[in-house]
Amino acid sequence: MPPRPRKPISLSVEQARRLWLQAQRLDRRDPFGAGPEAARAAVEHLGYVQIDTINVIERCHHHILYARIPAYRRADLAHLQSVGKSVFEYWTHALAYVPTRDIRYFLPAMKAHREDPKRWPAVGAREETRKLIRRIRKDGALTIRDIEEELIEKAHLWASKKPSKGLLERAFYDGELAIAARSGMVKTYELFDRHFQWEKKPTPASDRQITAYLLDRALTAQGLVSLDSICHLDAPSKKAVAELITARVKRKELVPVAVDGAGKAQHWARPTALEPLSAPDETLIHILSPFDPLMIQRKRAKLLLDYAHVFEAYLPKEKRVYGYFGLPVLAGERVVAVLDLKTDRAAGKLLIQQWTWLDGCEAPALKAAVEEELQRFERFQLGLDEAAAEPMPEITKMPA
Repeated sequence: MPPRPRKPISLSVEQARRLWLQAQRLDRRDPFGAGPEAARAAVEHLGYVQIDTINVIERCHHHILYARIPAYRRADLAHLQSVGKSVFEYWTHALAYVPTRDIRYFLPAMKAHREDPKRWPAVGAREETRKLIRRIRKDGALTIRDIEEELIEKAHLWASKKPSKGLLERAFYDGELAIAARSGMVKTYELFDRHFQWEKKPTPASDRQITAYLLDRALTAQGLVSLDSICHLDAPSKKAVAELITARVKRKELVPVAVDGAGKAQHWARPTALEPLSAPDETLIHILSPFDPLMIQRKRAKLLLDYAHVFEAYLPKEKRVYGYFGLPVLAGERVVAVLDLKTDRAAGKLLIQQWTWLDGCEAPALKAAVEEELQRFERFQLGLDEAAAEPMPEITKMPA
């Protein structure tokens, strides 16, 4: 006789929300410490940190880390990537910083791209890519700016006028090149194996191991998971993940959870995670990136935070509610406002384009707490606390 299905544990939205905030390390001010090791610990805990090109304010990979590391410095991430090499760049649901300890789970994706490069928007003839790799092998790491060539018309806004950009991207997704450093959005490419200088190259993970990795990564960073939250923008992985969840529930390693208001949507958690949690202090303010892990899954955010962030930069001005680059303000466990901010670097100011309180949230004490956080946020935006920070690490040119 098959085992009887386990009855789900009931959780209120409040309990589920606190579990998520605790897993995201947004329930306290300083969960990771300071310095490069804090940044490494944060990336490893979150599983990945999304990279984005928009710099109306500081780019999101720095912003996400700053939200969890009050003493974060941009040089910390640069050190991890280029010196310590404990993080690397690759695709998750978007281009992201990923812990190097997890690289074996991405090696099969690199192999798949070599066999079928149409899976990613990388272009260029294979022979032309080989020529570029030979150049890097001989002359050392390079950026797109080191390549002189005839320019072409852009195919779209984010394209490059240099054809070699597609060649570099193809070799990157193939796992032949690594991004050894990043200055703004200018990437330095190095031979993959030469960048990491492996004593022994990691063994590619099996399909089963990758499925377990996806599930465990989500459980750590989310606390309470659903199939959609585990496989965000990765529908092909759902079947295998669902089968693994069923097996773990049978082994009592996971418990099914019914969240109030979630309808038929299923959730799961580790038994040890289901401890009662108190509400974070409402004076604990986080000004979040639109690409923060707490915001990018809109359905989940609507269920647990009663707020689903809409990124309005791509909307016509007349259709915007919160502004061009609205940033959600988390006060304790509530999203209370959205701030449309812009950093005027030339003038040395953080500009508030629009401040929108969510219904029923405006209060003098809360406004004072947000204004205090804005002062700290401005210092981060302008790099005022980084004057004595170490310079960006240089990439050593390796001999042929």
